[in-house]
Amino acid sequence: MADPARQLAGFDRRNAAWYVDKAMQIVMFLGGVSAIVFIIGIFVFITKEALGFIATRFDLVEFFTSVFWRPTSETNATYGALALIAGTASVTGVAMLVAIPFSLGAAVYIAEFASGRMREGLKIFVELLAAIPSVVWGFIGLSIMNKFIIDFFDVPIGLNVLNAGIILGLMAAPIMTTIAEDALKAVPDDFRQAAEAMGATRWQVVFKVVLPAAKNGMVSAVLLGVGRAFGETMAVLMASGHAINIPDSVFDSVRALTATIAAELGETAVGSDHYGALFTLGILLFTVTFVINLTADLVVRGVKKQ
Repeated sequence: MADPARQLAGFDRRNAAWYVDKAMQIVMFLGGVSAIVFIIGIFVFITKEALGFIATRFDLVEFFTSVFWRPTSETNATYGALALIAGTASVTGVAMLVAIPFSLGAAVYIAEFASGRMREGLKIFVELLAAIPSVVWGFIGLSIMNKFIIDFFDVPIGLNVLNAGIILGLMAAPIMTTIAEDALKAVPDDFRQAAEAMGATRWQVVFKVVLPAAKNGMVSAVLLGVGRAFGETMAVLMASGHAINIPDSVFDSVRALTATIAAELGETAVGSDHYGALFTLGILLFTVTFVINLTADLVVRGVKKQ
């Protein structure tokens, strides 16, 4: 006959485990919901601050087609964001040209070729690169890359699209490398072993088997890198030259959307048209980021269906 005290103790343990499980489910649910609430709250706040400008002064055609951003003019204030959009896009494009080959190549080497201490050392090095503050990258662009570009390319100024693109590419590469390496390591070893059993070389296994199997994560890594470069502020502000200009080459100085907000918002009167215009730029940035994330989700879903 079972001891009633032991039965009661076992029941209490099961009961406590059930409550702990329920509590963790509630915590996880609240964590997921809070992220959505915070995002909605941020969008509502930005929209509220920009609403007065949008309702009274905003001109859609001027905003997207004019290159003249003169919000402080007393006689003819203009709010054209075309040059700012072009500057952001050009810097992001150069950054991806730098980051994609570097990060994906590093991920392939770390996941498929490096071993032992070499792999661990490279992973630590990549993580250390990701830990460097953006203002430090900005100083590198301002003091080192600026002189290097002037001397190497024989141009009058080194604070330009190329400088900011290289810096942003180096900033985006570590997180892209980490995500891509995780995607490659998630490919089952059975795939590699089956390909090698059929006589495939190491490179054939990587390019014919592993990369196609990991393309979901690779696409996610690239799109996350695009979002990282598009939303960067301090490094772009310090390395791009901060000149309102539609670039004709990578040696032209430009001004980015994020840098404009960072440079002007602290000296703008709250409630003014200039203040509302900066928050309108914030809405544009928020929308572009949302589109990038939505595109990543749709691409990954499409790849999974295939």
